[in-house]
Amino acid sequence: MFDLNRLRALRAVAAHGTMTGAASALGYTPSAISQQIAKLERETGSELLDRQGGKVELTPAAWLLAEATDEVVAVLERTRSRLEEQRDQPTGRLVLAAFPTACRGFAAAALADLTGRHPALDCRLLESDPNRAVSLVVRGEADLAVVHDWHNTPLTLAGSLSVTELGEDIADVAVPSGHPLADRDALTPYDLRQERWIGQGAGAMCHEWLVRCFSDLGIEPDIAYQIEEYESQIALLAAGLGVTMLPRLGRGVLPTTVRVVPMRPAPSRRVSAVWRSQADRRPAIHAAMTALHRHWPGVNSGQPARDSA
Repeated sequence: MFDLNRLRALRAVAAHGTMTGAASALGYTPSAISQQIAKLERETGSELLDRQGGKVELTPAAWLLAEATDEVVAVLERTRSRLEEQRDQPTGRLVLAAFPTACRGFAAAALADLTGRHPALDCRLLESDPNRAVSLVVRGEADLAVVHDWHNTPLTLAGSLSVTELGEDIADVAVPSGHPLADRDALTPYDLRQERWIGQGAGAMCHEWLVRCFSDLGIEPDIAYQIEEYESQIALLAAGLGVTMLPRLGRGVLPTTVRVVPMRPAPSRRVSAVWRSQADRRPAIHAAMTALHRHWPGVNSGQPARDSA
């Protein structure tokens, strides 16, 4: 019997053409991918990769295994779905991956609801950024992921995944309460062109969105403080160190030393759920989607941003 994780590593190399690309897609290091392939070569007694510089070519034996991997994963997924269908209720383990503000904004409530309605379902939660969450679903370590992408920075999804939108999450400009722009009714990117920003580091979707937001002005935002968590960004805001963008989802109550001002045009990120298409018939997936839709907070339908803070 071949190890399924090693087969998935080989399939990722086939899809991305390099160890680095496969590692990025699966959330591993290139060294770990290389080790998995080497072990698979020993298990099969076959040479699987023809290494040429930074690129790798799959041998005929490797292509045979890669194609078989898709079939094996699909069979396992369909079998699990049919077992649940026979029981006519969601059962087994369901692993949900979600980004931090989604966890506290509505995913926790959705999972509590799901557990209460379906006690035979073992629900688990992994906090993860969208790109990693998608990789967890692709390689079978999570069954469902709540992800986001900005309209000018779309998330790339594999063809093996299904997706449904949960809602839109608007973001507002957040500034220290004594800032000259704090009392404005609305702000544009041009108004913020000379500000020092508190934001996430390169590679994060919010970082890419911010850079592209200002690209039409021919300027690059000065991201002086690269902070991953929004709560830490708020602490820097309260200290008067810069400005930032705060999504409304999971925002919570802001300190009195921070003000939020709507931005025009209003930036928003699309929040979606993704799962493997082979699991479409699985009752647990349908039950989880129902719970996520039920607890989506509708963060854009209430009072203006500064009142909701």
